[in-house]
Amino acid sequence: MANIFEDFQKTSKTQFESAAATTQSFVKGLQAIAAETTEYTKNSMESATAFLEKLLAIRSPDLAIQLQSEYAKDSYADFEALATKLGQLYSDLAKEAFKPIETLQGVNS
Repeated sequence: MANIFEDFQKTSKTQFESAAATTQSFVKGLQAIAAETTEYTKNSMESATAFLEKLLAIRSPDLAIQLQSEYAKDSYADFEALATKLGQLYSDLAKEAFKPIETLQGVNS
């Protein structure tokens, strides 16, 4: 009877540690995603403000169209880089979140 209780206690402790590790890695992943998104938003706002200032100073429609085209191209490139980075961060988040569960499955097998 004591052996069954010890096994139950050991399994419970292992599961709790696994859940705690999963939670910690999940939170770290979400923090990295939030930091990346915040940085992108900050840079995007700065870029939009600089674009607007330049646009207001231009008197020629041709130069305005050229400036707008450059801004759109740069904005798209920045967004594409963000999407790639976020995709990698979400992938890493999923891998890290399931790592303790995979370890637990190996222990219980």
